[in-house]
Amino acid sequence: MLRSAPPPAGSTSPRFSTPAIGWLAGLFFLLCVGCGRADQAATKQAIPNLTPVRAVVVTETDLERTTTQPATLHAYQRAEIRAMVTGYVTEQLAEIGDLVEAGTTLAIIAVPEWEKRRATRESQILRRQAEQRRAEAGIALADAELQSARAKLNQAESQLGRSEAALAAAQAEFERTSDLVQRQSLQSRVLDEVRMRRDGEQAQLEALTSAIRAAEAEVGVAEAKRKAATADVETAAADTEIATNELAELDAMLAYTNLRAPFRGMVTARNLEPGDLVRASGDGTSQPPLFVVSQTDRLRARIAIPEPDAAYLGRGDTVTLSFPFFADATPLTATVSRDTGSLDPSTRSLLVEVDLDNPDQKLLPGMFGQATIRFGTPTAAGTLPARAVRFSDAGDAYVYLIDNDSTISVTDVEIGLDDGKNLQVLTGLTPGQRVVDAHLRRFRDGERVEVLDR
Repeated sequence: MLRSAPPPAGSTSPRFSTPAIGWLAGLFFLLCVGCGRADQAATKQAIPNLTPVRAVVVTETDLERTTTQPATLHAYQRAEIRAMVTGYVTEQLAEIGDLVEAGTTLAIIAVPEWEKRRATRESQILRRQAEQRRAEAGIALADAELQSARAKLNQAESQLGRSEAALAAAQAEFERTSDLVQRQSLQSRVLDEVRMRRDGEQAQLEALTSAIRAAEAEVGVAEAKRKAATADVETAAADTEIATNELAELDAMLAYTNLRAPFRGMVTARNLEPGDLVRASGDGTSQPPLFVVSQTDRLRARIAIPEPDAAYLGRGDTVTLSFPFFADATPLTATVSRDTGSLDPSTRSLLVEVDLDNPDQKLLPGMFGQATIRFGTPTAAGTLPARAVRFSDAGDAYVYLIDNDSTISVTDVEIGLDDGKNLQVLTGLTPGQRVVDAHLRRFRDGERVEVLDR
């Protein structure tokens, strides 16, 4: 076994051995580390953890109320052409896609029995007109008879005056002669002659009186005949007018055999073929329209506005229309043309129409798009991003207001307009104030946060 050599004489042995020194150094290091951790814990207890947040500023911007709703295109005018008569289609003159002018004949329907009835009406009119002419001739004859009777009456009346004068003269001569005979100045036979002349004049007067009465009767008969002839003329004229009106009515019905376009447009439907039997639309049968004509060079965009926005709508409000199938096209700008003025009870919405010119026929009835309506003019208002506004369970709006020392204040606000991105703040905040942006945590009044720079 080997041993270490003893130290030389006169040397001094060390106070601490090498292992002891290493042990002391390790202990000192552990003490230093422990003190450092204690200092860090003390520091953490002194400075609490702050939640990092991002802030947004209340800004004053021009905000306008808008709404975006579905829109559908409709023809400006659309007419369903149906038959008013029952008959057979003899000619089809229009096809779908044809551009037609107002009054263009689209098809012809044959109704043979009406054509025969029309010929009968024309013959009846000719007969009524002949009867009217005969009655007018009867008036002329009655006028002639009346004129003749009045002439006879005038003649008899004039003769009556002469006869009365002759009778008066004969009576005076008779009285004078009778006086002379009584004085025996004349013979009695002279008186007899004078009496005979007087009696003759008397008889003549009576005959003329009878002739006058007969002439007056003839005048009365002639006047009655004229009245009867006038009545015959009026009756014949009325019959002629009735027959003429019946013919006009028949012609009006025959006009329905020509199906015509009511306005300039495009034929968008056809449901007949030559030879088809078509029935009058009012006979109780259900059948599709024979033609549909639509005005497509001008369209109507119909938009249903929800009740909350309906009160803000006004004629002339700006409307922007876009269509998904024309993604690269510039949106159309138009104005509100009209509205129904009342809400639909079933949908609680207001129907709005916007007129659109479509000269190139690019837009088609039935297309679907999006319409954004701007209500009135933009107004300056304090706004916040919609994500920065919270709502309580009761629906009340509030924000987390950040003061100058980064302390939170839960502040109630009143919200106004909403453009889909920003909300108008009516009360509770002023422009320039900061609030917490979107965050998942709920904060308390007086809580401090760490505001991060963007």
